[in-house]
Amino acid sequence: MKKPLLMSLAATLFVAGLTVADLAQAQGRIYRCGNEYTNTVQPGQKGCKLLEGGNVTVVQRPRATESVRLASAGQAGTRVDGEQQRQRDVGARQILEAELRKAEARQTELLQEYNNGEPEKMGPEFRNHQKYLDRVSELKASIERNENDQAGLRRELDRLPESK
Repeated sequence: MKKPLLMSLAATLFVAGLTVADLAQAQGRIYRCGNEYTNTVQPGQKGCKLLEGGNVTVVQRPRATESVRLASAGQAGTRVDGEQQRQRDVGARQILEAELRKAEARQTELLQEYNNGEPEKMGPEFRNHQKYLDRVSELKASIERNENDQAGLRRELDRLPESK
């Protein structure tokens, strides 16, 4: 009774092996003609080379529409007139100034909490000194990060034309 089961299992494995071997050979010869890959070379086509070793998989990029191409090239839409650009610059300046005020307020809070490197201990920090040291180093890093943010906002403000 075990022999027929063993025979059918062996036959199944043999067929599966043939299928895998057939798939491995399915690709055939691949030629590269410039930027195009093909498995047939047309008569008179020059510069085609036979690729050897491994299978070739080519994924084509979807074609971009005209508006997408113009937008990526920085040419999308119409030109903005001077007054509209000034309004945009004023709006951008207001947003940057508001962000700078927030960053400066946050910096003041951080410096008060930092207390010249000796912030007050809170809750579990009385028993676990490492938690206190971790919070102090996080505060110091936050202060430095906030200073860098402020410097970046000031640079952006300097790039914008003065509002009138």
